[in-house]
Amino acid sequence: MLLRPEMLEKLGLTLHHTEMRTLLWLIAVTIAGTACAEAPPALETTFESQPRTIYLVSHGWHTGIVIRLSDLPHDAWPESTFLPRAEYIEVGWGDREYYQAADPGAWLALKAAFVPGPSVLHVVGFHTPVEQYFSTSEVIALPVSDAGLARLVAYIRDNYTRDDAGHPIQLGVGLYGESAFYESVETFHLFNNCNTWTAHALRIAGIRVGSHLTAPELMKDARQAAQTAPSGTYK
Repeated sequence: MLLRPEMLEKLGLTLHHTEMRTLLWLIAVTIAGTACAEAPPALETTFESQPRTIYLVSHGWHTGIVIRLSDLPHDAWPESTFLPRAEYIEVGWGDREYYQAADPGAWLALKAAFVPGPSVLHVVGFHTPVEQYFSTSEVIALPVSDAGLARLVAYIRDNYTRDDAGHPIQLGVGLYGESAFYESVETFHLFNNCNTWTAHALRIAGIRVGSHLTAPELMKDARQAAQTAPSGTYK
């Protein structure tokens, strides 16, 4: 969604030119939809076992991570069984109200950008090749170790909010394909967005990327990480 000055004026927000440019930039880098804590340094990679592959997908302002389920032990991600036909699962994260809204509009964009609020995981299952399923998006394949993949999945698994019985709380159907929204334990707020959340997850997996606010910068780091990744085996 593109926010124009006249849209903000309808909300009673009249700003000077410099203030308007600053406001629109802050909204642009945050309404993509997500948040996380400060990412730790990427872990050193050593050689031991055959590397796995995960995928980073750009949806414009938003990014998601794709994991092949056959690379995981059957009990590593219990929630993946909710998508029994899936070969791959994409995970994204975002502001709960904005992400799920059919037509979020300017007010929800402002609220998501400036008012800390609850969040959701968006989980999508599919079985076609990743590049084919996301044929209109940039997709970057990234090698990870078994240990790095286990850390990544644990991070995603721990993001689910759970009820008293330990079950994840589903909030509704997702945006495309076989998908659903789940309540997340994270809090969405300014400068913690989908791209910093994704970057944090990648760094947990051992991939060297910065904690970027925007998808283009994160994708740039991921391209470099993919090109400079050592061949062979990973630990």
